[in-house]
Amino acid sequence: MTTTSHPYDALTPDVVLDAVDATGLHADGRLLALASYENRVYQVGLDDESFVVAKFYRPGRWSDAAIHEEHAFTQALAENEIPAVPPLRNSAGDTLSHFAGFRLAVFPRRGGRTPELEDPSVLEWLGRFIGRIHAQGALATYQHRPVLDVETFGRLPGRFLLEGGWPPPEIRTAYEGVLQQVLDGVAACFEAVGSIKIIRLHGDCHPGNVLWTDQGPHFVDFDDTCTGPSIQDLWMLLSGERAEMTRQLADLVAGYEDFAEFDPRQVRLIEALRSLRLIHYAAWLARRWDDPAFPHSFPWFNTRAWWDEHIAALNNQLERMAQPWLF
Repeated sequence: MTTTSHPYDALTPDVVLDAVDATGLHADGRLLALASYENRVYQVGLDDESFVVAKFYRPGRWSDAAIHEEHAFTQALAENEIPAVPPLRNSAGDTLSHFAGFRLAVFPRRGGRTPELEDPSVLEWLGRFIGRIHAQGALATYQHRPVLDVETFGRLPGRFLLEGGWPPPEIRTAYEGVLQQVLDGVAACFEAVGSIKIIRLHGDCHPGNVLWTDQGPHFVDFDDTCTGPSIQDLWMLLSGERAEMTRQLADLVAGYEDFAEFDPRQVRLIEALRSLRLIHYAAWLARRWDDPAFPHSFPWFNTRAWWDEHIAALNNQLERMAQPWLF
């Protein structure tokens, strides 16, 4: 019988606790695995009765330089009183630690609840917050993190899926055809918008990465921070039919423009970016399939039914990209 292993198999509870100790903190043995697929994340109790959150980066995904760029961005946000959660420094003064072949960062624990996105005042508050993040994001550039464009988040993931034989043979031609149409549609959207400013972004600004407290919101998990159009950090907070999303976007922009300029041409990119996310998501699942956590958590992936639904979703995006936004 052939068995395979994954690097995370070596991340035992003892290794997690020892790794936290090696940063200069003192774990007391309390350990709770938190929901995370891309990385492994744990709440760790310390001997002073407090808690920290330890994130063990997926081996082979980011370079040390790319991780340091993530940390530097969140640190700059915090220093400018923008409520993000930067990592703590270890005993050597670094935010990135190495232990037993793993790379980790330790963060203060910050709580919160899901924001009430149906409330216009909450959306406006979130818009102000994102505007402040983007004002800071525009002050420097990334050198080691990806750019959100049709090549990086569309063509490359699509090619990976096709060359890896992930679509079932009987629907490969259908998938390849709709994929090319969608990529052409995305490219046409970007071409129609023309030259736009790209900045450092949160990159994965969905409601699950926003925690709300009585003092307002804060964003967590900058793991996917990248360079791209500012609308990327706004559109994932929208939901419902087109008219409803248009109203929600107006509320977000009302707050956003208190701190950053909003280019209304970028609204044309919303469905293009949604299309790229669908393609990238499929490739993300495929690339992670050797991690036992993925077949366990996503058992429906790579079934014929899933690919049929994925092709239908891409066809739907062709229609959505052709519809005008009334903004």
